[in-house]
Amino acid sequence: METAERVRVFWQPGCTSCLRTKEFLTRQGVDYESINVHGNPAGMESLRALGARSVPIVARGGDFVYAQSLADVVRFLRLDIRLQDKLSPQQLVDKLDLVLAAAVRFVRQIPAGRLDQPFRNRNRPIRLLAHHVFRIPEAFVEAMRDGHELTYELIMRPPEDALRTTEDLARYGEGVRAAVRAWWQACPDKRCEQMMDTYFGRHRVHEVLERSAWHPAQHARQLMLLLEDLGIEPQGKLSAQDLAGLPLPEKAWDD
Repeated sequence: METAERVRVFWQPGCTSCLRTKEFLTRQGVDYESINVHGNPAGMESLRALGARSVPIVARGGDFVYAQSLADVVRFLRLDIRLQDKLSPQQLVDKLDLVLAAAVRFVRQIPAGRLDQPFRNRNRPIRLLAHHVFRIPEAFVEAMRDGHELTYELIMRPPEDALRTTEDLARYGEGVRAAVRAWWQACPDKRCEQMMDTYFGRHRVHEVLERSAWHPAQHARQLMLLLEDLGIEPQGKLSAQDLAGLPLPEKAWDD
């Protein structure tokens, strides 16, 4: 394949969809150029030249697709494969509830002095990672409730100034968990067949719900990894059975 038409993947460390996309393309035998944009001005410039606003991006020539949905990647690259079946919406909600409960436990175990320090090779405070676990499903519920697009800015909204301590973050997480349960109880479309607009395209609510479940699950795995790196045993670890059926990457972190 000529260089101009070679597949490129734009990514950054700690990005759940980035890691999943790269693992997926590697399993499919797709040759691609890996471009880490974190601390890489040239890589970021190439990303912006495409017109993309976030990672992961899979590009070929001047065309690209947001890779939050593997189905979109499959269509973009015209791959002849079948993706794994999704869990039912009820199963996804149950998995998400389990993940959020676990994330609350893990956040309470993070030493207070570590909250504003980065983790591994990502220049992002641990406070933002802890908040992001809960913000993902909260943004989904807000978009569903208000009937507006699930934007990148909505998902990436930073924590309020009041969320300063681990207990603040844990209580915030408990509130999000309650909000998800309340949304599901009131949801009239339990099959989640309606369509919704997102920053990565128009998709069935079922697919966006799946992403809103596996995405925080991957970050919860990263919180477990963080605690283990600090020599702290995570309370009530998430097991393989707990996460079974969610389309997670194999690894918790891309080094």
